[in-house]
Amino acid sequence: MAELPAREAMEFYRSVFGGELTVATFGEYEMPGIGEDERDKVMHAQLTTPSGFTLMAADTPAFMERTAGNTITVSLSGSEQDELRGYWERLADGGTVTLPLDQSPWGDSFGQLVDRFGIAWMVNIAGTAAPAQG
Repeated sequence: MAELPAREAMEFYRSVFGGELTVATFGEYEMPGIGEDERDKVMHAQLTTPSGFTLMAADTPAFMERTAGNTITVSLSGSEQDELRGYWERLADGGTVTLPLDQSPWGDSFGQLVDRFGIAWMVNIAGTAAPAQG
């Protein structure tokens, strides 16, 4: 069976963020240059989450150039502490925490990790303002 990393990754992200996932394959659209073994690869996947995020992904077919490595980082920022900490925990499952989610010098909670699919994530949870001194 062919490797289907975009589908597997998007199903994982649906388990992290919730929401509705739609997937279209190269085979469904009879894309030129696609081999029989690539017909089930993802041409377009979209995850729309209850919190209003939209994540999209696609597999790279054999005829297109692909460079592996850490060429992107996804950032999640906001003030919903419980929600963002939950995403952090689920993204870290099977991944590698490169900077623990902890208090940062700028007052927010900040952390970095690489998920099980090799995608780097930064999570920033807005801190609360310190009470005025006086």
